[in-house]
Amino acid sequence: MPFKLYNSMSKSLEDFEPINPNLVTIYFCGPTVYDFATIGNFKTYTLGDVLVRALKFNGFKVKYIMNLTDVGHLTGDNLGDADLGEDRIELAAEKEGRSARDIANFYIEQFLREYEKLNLIKPLKFIRATDYINPMIELIKVLERKGFTYKINDGIYFDTSKYSKYGELSGLTAESIMEGARVEPNPLKKNPNDFALWKFSPQDKIRWQEWDSPWGKGFPGWHIECSAMILKELGETIDVHGGGEDLKMIHHQNEIAQSECSSGKQFVKYWVHGAHLQVDGGRMGKSLGNAYTVSDIESKSFDPLSLRYFYLSAHYRSKLNFTWEALQNAQNSVKKLYDIIGSYEEGGEGRIEEPFLFKFVEAINDDLNMPKALAVAWDLLKSDFPESSKIMTLLKFDEVFGFKLENHVGYEIPQKVQDLAKMRNEYRKAGIWDKADQIRKEVEALGFVIEDKPNGQFKIKRKL
Repeated sequence: MPFKLYNSMSKSLEDFEPINPNLVTIYFCGPTVYDFATIGNFKTYTLGDVLVRALKFNGFKVKYIMNLTDVGHLTGDNLGDADLGEDRIELAAEKEGRSARDIANFYIEQFLREYEKLNLIKPLKFIRATDYINPMIELIKVLERKGFTYKINDGIYFDTSKYSKYGELSGLTAESIMEGARVEPNPLKKNPNDFALWKFSPQDKIRWQEWDSPWGKGFPGWHIECSAMILKELGETIDVHGGGEDLKMIHHQNEIAQSECSSGKQFVKYWVHGAHLQVDGGRMGKSLGNAYTVSDIESKSFDPLSLRYFYLSAHYRSKLNFTWEALQNAQNSVKKLYDIIGSYEEGGEGRIEEPFLFKFVEAINDDLNMPKALAVAWDLLKSDFPESSKIMTLLKFDEVFGFKLENHVGYEIPQKVQDLAKMRNEYRKAGIWDKADQIRKEVEALGFVIEDKPNGQFKIKRKL
Protein backbone atom coordinates (compact mmCIF):
# COMPACT_ATOMS: atom_id res chain seq x y z
CA MET A 1 0.00 0.00 0.00
CA PRO A 2 1.33 3.50 -0.78
CA PHE A 3 2.86 5.67 1.92
CA LYS A 4 0.68 8.78 2.23
CA LEU A 5 1.85 12.07 3.72
CA TYR A 6 0.06 15.36 4.28
CA ASN A 7 1.82 18.13 2.35
CA SER A 8 1.49 21.55 3.98
CA MET A 9 2.13 23.18 0.61
CA SER A 10 -0.72 21.48 -1.29
CA LYS A 11 -2.78 21.19 1.91
CA SER A 12 -3.72 17.66 0.98
CA LEU A 13 -2.80 14.04 1.58
CA GLU A 14 -0.47 12.80 -1.16
CA ASP A 15 1.10 9.50 -2.19
CA PHE A 16 4.76 9.74 -1.25
CA GLU A 17 6.95 9.50 -4.35
CA PRO A 18 10.56 10.55 -3.72
CA ILE A 19 12.56 12.43 -6.33
CA ASN A 20 15.12 9.64 -6.33
CA PRO A 21 13.50 6.26 -5.55
CA ASN A 22 16.83 5.05 -4.16
CA LEU A 23 17.31 7.83 -1.59
CA VAL A 24 14.86 10.02 0.35
CA THR A 25 16.34 13.35 1.47
CA ILE A 26 14.94 14.83 4.68
CA TYR A 27 15.75 18.02 6.60
CA PHE A 28 14.22 19.01 9.93
CA CYS A 29 14.71 22.33 11.67
CA GLY A 30 16.47 21.64 14.96
CA PRO A 31 16.87 23.75 18.10
CA THR A 32 18.32 27.20 18.61
CA VAL A 33 20.91 26.25 21.21
CA TYR A 34 20.66 29.12 23.69
CA ASP A 35 18.61 27.21 26.29
CA PHE A 36 17.28 23.76 27.11
CA ALA A 37 14.95 22.24 24.51
CA THR A 38 11.39 21.95 25.83
CA ILE A 39 9.04 18.99 25.60
CA GLY A 40 7.24 21.05 22.96
CA ASN A 41 10.43 21.13 20.87
CA PHE A 42 10.92 17.42 21.33
CA LYS A 43 7.43 16.72 20.02
CA THR A 44 8.66 18.07 16.66
CA TYR A 45 11.91 16.10 16.77
CA THR A 46 9.91 12.95 17.57
CA LEU A 47 7.85 13.63 14.44
CA GLY A 48 11.06 13.66 12.40
CA ASP A 49 12.17 10.43 14.05
CA VAL A 50 8.89 8.61 13.41
CA LEU A 51 8.81 9.81 9.79
CA VAL A 52 12.31 8.43 9.18
CA ARG A 53 11.47 5.17 10.94
CA ALA A 54 8.24 4.74 8.94
CA LEU A 55 9.97 5.39 5.63
CA LYS A 56 12.69 2.87 6.48
CA PHE A 57 9.98 0.40 7.52
CA ASN A 58 8.55 0.81 4.01
CA GLY A 59 11.93 -0.03 2.48
CA PHE A 60 13.15 3.48 1.65
CA LYS A 61 16.76 4.49 2.13
CA VAL A 62 16.91 7.83 3.93
CA LYS A 63 19.43 10.65 4.19
CA TYR A 64 18.37 12.69 7.21
CA ILE A 65 19.90 16.02 8.32
CA MET A 66 19.06 18.31 11.25
CA ASN A 67 20.48 21.76 11.92
CA LEU A 68 21.59 23.31 15.20
CA THR A 69 21.12 27.09 15.12
CA ASP A 70 24.02 28.69 16.99
CA VAL A 71 23.90 32.18 15.44
CA GLY A 72 21.51 34.68 13.86
CA HIS A 73 18.17 33.77 15.44
CA LEU A 74 16.94 37.05 16.93
CA THR A 75 14.50 37.56 19.79
CA GLY A 76 12.15 39.59 17.58
CA ASP A 77 10.92 36.32 16.11
CA ASN A 78 8.71 35.96 19.19
CA LEU A 79 7.00 39.21 18.18
CA GLY A 80 6.58 38.45 14.51
CA ASP A 81 9.79 39.88 13.00
CA ALA A 82 12.89 37.69 13.09
CA ASP A 83 15.10 40.61 11.97
CA LEU A 84 14.61 42.60 15.18
CA GLY A 85 15.90 42.20 18.71
CA GLU A 86 19.06 40.53 19.94
CA ASP A 87 20.77 37.33 18.87
CA ARG A 88 19.53 34.65 21.26
CA ILE A 89 22.99 33.07 21.62
CA GLU A 90 24.66 36.44 22.27
CA LEU A 91 21.99 37.35 24.81
CA ALA A 92 22.43 34.04 26.66
CA ALA A 93 26.22 34.54 26.66
CA GLU A 94 25.83 37.97 28.23
CA LYS A 95 23.32 36.65 30.78
CA GLU A 96 25.38 33.63 31.80
CA GLY A 97 28.80 35.27 31.59
CA ARG A 98 30.19 32.78 29.08
CA SER A 99 31.25 32.97 25.44
CA ALA A 100 28.70 32.34 22.71
CA ARG A 101 30.65 29.23 21.72
CA ASP A 102 30.51 27.91 25.29
CA ILE A 103 26.77 28.57 25.44
CA ALA A 104 26.15 26.73 22.17
CA ASN A 105 28.40 23.81 23.13
CA PHE A 106 26.72 23.39 26.51
CA TYR A 107 23.17 23.37 25.19
CA ILE A 108 24.05 21.18 22.21
CA GLU A 109 25.49 18.63 24.63
CA GLN A 110 22.33 18.77 26.74
CA PHE A 111 20.13 18.49 23.66
CA LEU A 112 21.95 15.44 22.33
CA ARG A 113 21.79 13.72 25.72
CA GLU A 114 18.01 14.21 25.93
CA TYR A 115 17.57 13.34 22.25
CA GLU A 116 19.13 9.96 23.03
CA LYS A 117 16.93 9.44 26.10
CA LEU A 118 13.87 9.69 23.86
CA ASN A 119 15.43 7.04 21.59
CA LEU A 120 15.31 9.36 18.58
CA ILE A 121 17.17 8.21 15.47
CA LYS A 122 20.25 10.34 14.97
CA PRO A 123 20.40 12.10 11.62
CA LEU A 124 23.31 11.39 9.32
CA LYS A 125 24.56 14.77 10.55
CA PHE A 126 23.71 17.38 13.14
CA ILE A 127 24.99 20.51 11.41
CA ARG A 128 25.88 23.78 13.13
CA ALA A 129 25.09 27.06 11.41
CA THR A 130 28.48 28.55 12.27
CA ASP A 131 30.20 25.81 10.25
CA TYR A 132 28.41 26.99 7.09
CA ILE A 133 29.09 30.73 7.03
CA ASN A 134 30.91 30.62 3.69
CA PRO A 135 28.10 28.69 1.92
CA MET A 136 25.65 31.27 3.31
CA ILE A 137 27.74 34.15 1.94
CA GLU A 138 27.97 32.44 -1.45
CA LEU A 139 24.20 31.94 -1.54
CA ILE A 140 23.59 35.60 -0.75
CA LYS A 141 26.01 36.57 -3.52
CA VAL A 142 23.97 34.49 -6.00
CA LEU A 143 20.77 36.24 -4.90
CA GLU A 144 22.52 39.59 -5.21
CA ARG A 145 23.68 38.84 -8.76
CA LYS A 146 20.13 37.87 -9.71
CA GLY A 147 18.72 41.13 -8.36
CA PHE A 148 16.78 39.82 -5.35
CA THR A 149 18.62 41.80 -2.64
CA TYR A 150 19.07 45.36 -1.45
CA LYS A 151 21.08 47.06 1.28
CA ILE A 152 19.76 49.25 4.10
CA ASN A 153 21.24 50.55 7.35
CA ASP A 154 21.31 47.26 9.27
CA GLY A 155 21.90 44.64 6.61
CA ILE A 156 21.30 42.98 3.25
CA TYR A 157 17.64 42.13 2.66
CA PHE A 158 15.66 39.86 0.35
CA ASP A 159 13.04 41.68 -1.73
CA THR A 160 9.90 39.54 -1.40
CA SER A 161 8.03 41.61 -4.00
CA LYS A 162 10.21 39.92 -6.63
CA TYR A 163 8.99 36.45 -5.67
CA SER A 164 5.41 36.03 -6.85
CA LYS A 165 4.73 32.87 -4.83
CA TYR A 166 5.57 34.40 -1.44
CA GLY A 167 2.96 33.31 1.11
CA GLU A 168 1.93 30.18 -0.78
CA LEU A 169 2.96 27.82 2.02
CA SER A 170 0.91 29.50 4.75
CA GLY A 171 -1.95 30.47 2.45
CA LEU A 172 -1.69 34.06 3.65
CA THR A 173 -0.83 37.26 1.81
CA ALA A 174 2.11 39.43 2.80
CA GLU A 175 -0.30 41.98 4.27
CA SER A 176 -2.19 39.48 6.43
CA ILE A 177 1.09 37.98 7.64
CA MET A 178 2.23 41.37 8.91
CA GLU A 179 -1.11 42.02 10.61
CA GLY A 180 -0.17 39.35 13.13
CA ALA A 181 3.16 40.97 13.98
CA ARG A 182 3.37 42.79 17.31
CA VAL A 183 6.28 45.08 16.36
CA GLU A 184 6.83 47.68 13.68
CA PRO A 185 9.29 46.50 11.00
CA ASN A 186 12.31 48.53 9.99
CA PRO A 187 10.79 51.49 8.05
CA LEU A 188 13.66 51.31 5.56
CA LYS A 189 12.48 47.93 4.29
CA LYS A 190 10.96 48.11 0.80
CA ASN A 191 8.21 45.71 1.88
CA PRO A 192 7.11 44.91 5.45
CA ASN A 193 7.93 41.21 5.20
CA ASP A 194 11.30 41.50 3.44
CA PHE A 195 13.85 39.67 5.54
CA ALA A 196 17.53 39.95 6.40
CA LEU A 197 20.04 37.72 4.65
CA TRP A 198 23.04 39.35 6.36
CA LYS A 199 22.96 41.59 9.42
CA PHE A 200 25.65 44.20 10.07
CA SER A 201 27.44 44.16 13.41
CA PRO A 202 26.39 47.08 15.66
CA GLN A 203 28.87 49.93 15.81
CA ASP A 204 28.58 50.36 19.58
CA LYS A 205 28.98 46.74 20.64
CA ILE A 206 31.41 43.89 20.04
CA ARG A 207 29.71 40.61 19.19
CA TRP A 208 31.03 37.20 20.20
CA GLN A 209 30.26 35.88 16.72
CA GLU A 210 30.78 37.97 13.59
CA TRP A 211 32.43 37.43 10.23
CA ASP A 212 33.84 39.44 7.34
CA SER A 213 31.73 39.52 4.19
CA PRO A 214 31.56 41.44 0.89
CA TRP A 215 28.99 43.72 2.56
CA GLY A 216 30.83 44.34 5.81
CA LYS A 217 31.40 42.63 9.15
CA GLY A 218 28.31 40.93 10.50
CA PHE A 219 26.43 37.67 10.83
CA PRO A 220 23.85 35.70 8.80
CA GLY A 221 20.10 36.03 9.14
CA TRP A 222 18.25 33.11 10.65
CA HIS A 223 16.52 31.99 7.44
CA ILE A 224 19.56 31.82 5.15
CA GLU A 225 21.27 29.14 7.24
CA CYS A 226 18.77 26.38 6.42
CA SER A 227 18.80 27.09 2.68
CA ALA A 228 22.60 27.15 2.55
CA MET A 229 23.00 23.97 4.59
CA ILE A 230 20.38 22.08 2.60
CA LEU A 231 22.03 23.16 -0.65
CA LYS A 232 25.41 22.02 0.65
CA GLU A 233 24.33 18.71 2.21
CA LEU A 234 21.25 17.55 0.27
CA GLY A 235 21.04 19.48 -3.02
CA GLU A 236 18.84 22.11 -4.64
CA THR A 237 15.60 20.11 -4.29
CA ILE A 238 14.83 17.79 -1.39
CA ASP A 239 12.00 15.39 -0.65
CA VAL A 240 10.89 16.44 2.83
CA HIS A 241 11.38 19.51 4.99
CA GLY A 242 9.80 19.46 8.41
CA GLY A 243 9.40 21.39 11.63
CA GLY A 244 6.88 22.84 14.02
CA GLU A 245 3.78 24.58 12.68
CA ASP A 246 5.10 27.91 13.99
CA LEU A 247 7.81 27.85 11.32
CA LYS A 248 5.34 27.57 8.46
CA MET A 249 4.23 31.20 8.62
CA ILE A 250 7.53 33.02 8.08
CA HIS A 251 10.72 30.97 8.47
CA HIS A 252 9.87 28.26 5.96
CA GLN A 253 8.31 30.73 3.52
CA ASN A 254 11.53 32.73 3.59
CA GLU A 255 13.55 29.58 3.00
CA ILE A 256 11.44 28.81 -0.05
CA ALA A 257 11.76 32.33 -1.45
CA GLN A 258 15.53 32.60 -1.22
CA SER A 259 16.15 28.99 -2.28
CA GLU A 260 13.91 28.97 -5.34
CA CYS A 261 15.07 32.42 -6.46
CA SER A 262 18.69 31.31 -6.25
CA SER A 263 18.30 27.94 -8.02
CA GLY A 264 15.25 28.46 -10.19
CA LYS A 265 14.03 25.04 -9.01
CA GLN A 266 11.43 23.71 -6.60
CA PHE A 267 12.99 23.73 -3.13
CA VAL A 268 10.97 21.06 -1.29
CA LYS A 269 8.54 18.43 -2.57
CA TYR A 270 6.76 17.67 0.73
CA TRP A 271 6.39 20.05 3.67
CA VAL A 272 5.60 18.40 7.04
CA HIS A 273 4.56 20.40 10.12
CA GLY A 274 3.66 19.19 13.58
CA ALA A 275 1.03 20.89 15.74
CA HIS A 276 2.00 22.75 18.89
CA LEU A 277 2.05 21.04 22.25
CA GLN A 278 -0.33 22.68 24.70
CA VAL A 279 0.07 22.62 28.48
CA ASP A 280 -2.98 22.40 30.73
CA GLY A 281 -5.14 23.56 27.83
CA GLY A 282 -3.09 26.67 27.04
CA ARG A 283 0.12 27.69 25.39
CA MET A 284 3.57 26.74 26.63
CA GLY A 285 5.98 29.51 27.51
CA LYS A 286 8.98 30.23 29.72
CA SER A 287 7.21 33.30 31.08
CA LEU A 288 4.34 31.04 32.15
CA GLY A 289 6.67 28.67 33.97
CA ASN A 290 5.40 25.66 32.02
CA ALA A 291 8.11 25.25 29.36
CA TYR A 292 8.97 21.85 30.78
CA THR A 293 12.11 19.98 29.77
CA VAL A 294 13.04 16.31 29.71
CA SER A 295 14.96 16.89 32.94
CA ASP A 296 11.79 18.29 34.52
CA ILE A 297 9.83 15.14 33.76
CA GLU A 298 12.69 12.94 34.98
CA SER A 299 12.77 14.88 38.25
CA LYS A 300 9.18 13.70 38.78
CA SER A 301 10.20 10.07 38.15
CA PHE A 302 8.91 9.84 34.61
CA ASP A 303 10.79 7.82 32.01
CA PRO A 304 11.51 9.84 28.81
CA LEU A 305 10.11 6.92 26.80
CA SER A 306 6.78 7.57 28.52
CA LEU A 307 6.93 11.05 26.99
CA ARG A 308 7.58 9.40 23.63
CA TYR A 309 4.48 7.23 24.10
CA PHE A 310 2.52 10.36 25.04
CA TYR A 311 3.56 12.07 21.78
CA LEU A 312 2.42 9.06 19.74
CA SER A 313 -0.96 8.98 21.45
CA ALA A 314 -2.20 11.81 19.19
CA HIS A 315 -1.80 12.43 15.48
CA TYR A 316 1.12 14.78 14.79
CA ARG A 317 -1.14 17.37 13.11
CA SER A 318 -3.60 17.37 16.03
CA LYS A 319 -3.31 19.49 19.14
CA LEU A 320 -1.93 17.51 22.07
CA ASN A 321 -2.50 18.73 25.61
CA PHE A 322 0.20 17.97 28.16
CA THR A 323 -0.80 17.42 31.76
CA TRP A 324 1.04 15.46 34.43
CA GLU A 325 -1.96 13.13 34.61
CA ALA A 326 -1.76 12.47 30.87
CA LEU A 327 1.94 11.72 31.17
CA GLN A 328 1.22 9.36 34.07
CA ASN A 329 -1.33 7.54 31.91
CA ALA A 330 1.29 7.22 29.18
CA GLN A 331 3.82 5.87 31.68
CA ASN A 332 1.27 3.36 32.96
CA SER A 333 0.68 2.19 29.38
CA VAL A 334 4.38 1.80 28.68
CA LYS A 335 4.92 -0.13 31.92
CA LYS A 336 1.99 -2.40 31.12
CA LEU A 337 3.42 -3.00 27.65
CA TYR A 338 6.81 -3.88 29.15
CA ASP A 339 5.25 -6.13 31.79
CA ILE A 340 3.13 -8.04 29.29
CA ILE A 341 5.88 -8.64 26.78
CA GLY A 342 8.23 -9.50 29.62
CA SER A 343 5.84 -12.19 30.86
CA TYR A 344 5.63 -13.93 27.49
CA GLU A 345 7.45 -17.14 26.73
CA GLU A 346 9.94 -16.73 23.88
CA GLY A 347 10.20 -20.34 22.81
CA GLY A 348 8.13 -22.07 20.17
CA GLU A 349 7.53 -21.44 16.50
CA GLY A 350 7.06 -17.70 16.65
CA ARG A 351 6.30 -15.71 13.51
CA ILE A 352 5.17 -12.24 12.51
CA GLU A 353 1.39 -12.27 12.35
CA GLU A 354 0.50 -10.93 8.90
CA PRO A 355 -3.07 -9.71 9.66
CA PHE A 356 -1.75 -7.41 12.40
CA LEU A 357 1.28 -6.39 10.36
CA PHE A 358 -1.05 -5.34 7.53
CA LYS A 359 -3.14 -3.22 9.92
CA PHE A 360 0.01 -1.66 11.38
CA VAL A 361 1.40 -0.73 7.96
CA GLU A 362 -2.01 0.59 6.99
CA ALA A 363 -1.88 2.91 10.04
CA ILE A 364 1.65 4.26 9.67
CA ASN A 365 1.22 4.70 5.90
CA ASP A 366 -1.87 6.81 6.54
CA ASP A 367 0.07 10.02 7.27
CA LEU A 368 1.78 8.49 10.32
CA ASN A 369 -1.39 7.59 12.19
CA MET A 370 0.42 6.49 15.34
CA PRO A 371 -2.65 6.38 17.64
CA LYS A 372 -4.13 3.81 15.26
CA ALA A 373 -0.81 1.93 15.16
CA LEU A 374 -0.78 1.78 18.97
CA ALA A 375 -4.34 0.44 18.94
CA VAL A 376 -3.21 -2.34 16.57
CA ALA A 377 -0.46 -3.29 19.03
CA TRP A 378 -2.89 -3.50 21.96
CA ASP A 379 -5.32 -5.57 19.87
CA LEU A 380 -2.47 -7.96 19.12
CA LEU A 381 -1.77 -8.35 22.84
CA LYS A 382 -5.44 -9.27 23.40
CA SER A 383 -5.43 -11.84 20.59
CA ASP A 384 -5.12 -15.62 20.89
CA PHE A 385 -1.94 -15.86 18.85
CA PRO A 386 1.03 -17.65 20.48
CA GLU A 387 3.12 -15.54 22.85
CA SER A 388 6.25 -16.06 20.76
CA SER A 389 4.43 -14.72 17.69
CA LYS A 390 3.19 -11.71 19.62
CA ILE A 391 6.78 -10.96 20.66
CA MET A 392 8.10 -11.17 17.10
CA THR A 393 5.29 -8.99 15.75
CA LEU A 394 5.65 -6.36 18.49
CA LEU A 395 9.40 -6.17 17.96
CA LYS A 396 8.70 -5.50 14.29
CA PHE A 397 6.26 -2.72 15.24
CA ASP A 398 8.88 -1.29 17.56
CA GLU A 399 11.07 -0.43 14.59
CA VAL A 400 8.67 2.51 14.28
CA PHE A 401 7.46 2.91 17.88
CA GLY A 402 10.97 3.10 19.30
CA PHE A 403 10.00 1.97 22.82
CA LYS A 404 13.04 -0.33 23.20
CA LEU A 405 10.82 -3.37 23.63
CA GLU A 406 13.75 -5.71 22.99
CA ASN A 407 15.12 -4.72 26.41
CA HIS A 408 12.03 -6.17 28.09
CA VAL A 409 11.65 -9.46 26.25
CA GLY A 410 12.55 -12.56 28.20
CA TYR A 411 13.68 -12.85 31.78
CA GLU A 412 15.87 -14.89 34.07
CA ILE A 413 14.32 -16.86 36.91
CA PRO A 414 16.44 -16.56 40.06
CA GLN A 415 17.62 -19.86 41.54
CA LYS A 416 15.77 -19.08 44.77
CA VAL A 417 12.47 -18.83 42.87
CA GLN A 418 13.18 -22.09 41.04
CA ASP A 419 13.94 -23.87 44.32
CA LEU A 420 10.79 -22.50 45.98
CA ALA A 421 8.65 -23.60 43.01
CA LYS A 422 10.04 -27.14 43.19
CA MET A 423 9.41 -27.27 46.94
CA ARG A 424 5.84 -26.05 46.43
CA ASN A 425 5.26 -28.73 43.82
CA GLU A 426 6.38 -31.40 46.29
CA TYR A 427 4.02 -30.03 48.94
CA ARG A 428 1.17 -30.12 46.40
CA LYS A 429 1.93 -33.72 45.51
CA ALA A 430 1.88 -34.55 49.23
CA GLY A 431 -1.39 -32.67 49.74
CA ILE A 432 0.17 -30.14 52.15
CA TRP A 433 -1.85 -27.29 50.73
CA ASP A 434 -1.22 -24.65 53.39
CA LYS A 435 2.55 -24.79 52.95
CA ALA A 436 2.17 -24.85 49.14
CA ASP A 437 0.02 -21.73 49.31
CA GLN A 438 2.51 -20.00 51.61
CA ILE A 439 5.31 -20.63 49.10
CA ARG A 440 3.09 -19.41 46.26
CA LYS A 441 2.74 -16.06 48.06
CA GLU A 442 6.48 -15.92 48.70
CA VAL A 443 7.20 -16.48 44.99
CA GLU A 444 4.71 -13.76 44.04
CA ALA A 445 6.42 -11.36 46.43
CA LEU A 446 9.62 -11.98 44.45
CA GLY A 447 7.85 -10.94 41.22
CA PHE A 448 6.91 -14.32 39.76
CA VAL A 449 3.85 -16.56 39.48
CA ILE A 450 3.60 -20.33 39.22
CA GLU A 451 1.21 -21.82 36.66
CA ASP A 452 0.22 -25.40 37.45
CA LYS A 453 -0.15 -27.83 34.55
CA PRO A 454 -2.66 -30.74 34.38
CA ASN A 455 0.15 -33.30 34.24
CA GLY A 456 1.53 -32.29 37.63
CA GLN A 457 4.23 -30.06 36.17
CA PHE A 458 4.45 -26.29 36.56
CA LYS A 459 5.70 -23.18 34.76
CA ILE A 460 7.25 -20.08 36.31
CA LYS A 461 6.38 -16.71 34.74
CA ARG A 462 7.09 -13.10 35.56
CA LYS A 463 4.29 -11.44 37.47
CA LEU A 464 2.38 -8.71 35.63
